[in-house]
Amino acid sequence: MFIKQITLILMLIFYISYFAKMISQRRKGISTDQLGKGKTGFIKFVELSLKAATYILPFVQIASIFLYSKTEHFILQIIGIIITAIGVIIFILSVLQMKDNWRAGVQSEEKTSLVTSGIYSISRNPAFLGFDLMYIGILFSFFNPYLCVATGIAVTLFHLQIVNVEEDFLKDTFGEEYFSYTRRVCRYIGRKF
Repeated sequence: MFIKQITLILMLIFYISYFAKMISQRRKGISTDQLGKGKTGFIKFVELSLKAATYILPFVQIASIFLYSKTEHFILQIIGIIITAIGVIIFILSVLQMKDNWRAGVQSEEKTSLVTSGIYSISRNPAFLGFDLMYIGILFSFFNPYLCVATGIAVTLFHLQIVNVEEDFLKDTFGEEYFSYTRRVCRYIGRKF
């Protein structure tokens, strides 16, 4: 039972930090949610699909948590909690260090800075990594086919967002500064030497 409670608490911390950041930025006149806005074609499809997946997946996760009753995979559940907690910590660190440069999606009209220090010195996409780890951790703890498919779709859409939208935007916006950054830091985790 404590596995369910800890997972729900971690989810609550994650989503409170996500929405608190959005509300904080809105009060400063910053529109955080840029997913699908002003986009066309494949990019719009990816961003709107990602948005839908990130709103649907928590319901699938909560249903899985409450309907899951097996205890024979206790070690996997503990590993899942650890992965989930790491994901939550990484996400919170990433949005704190990104300050007002953080957005969900990109908008070429808005000027932001390229953040490369702190957690961004070991991951070019720690917020995405945090989402992915939280999703995968919950999947480990409460595995079922529905959650597996929903998690797989969400993680795939996050990757498509990174490689088809975010990276192109950053190349166009920051040029050599971004290319230099990509030569030093891996897309998800690690430094290049």
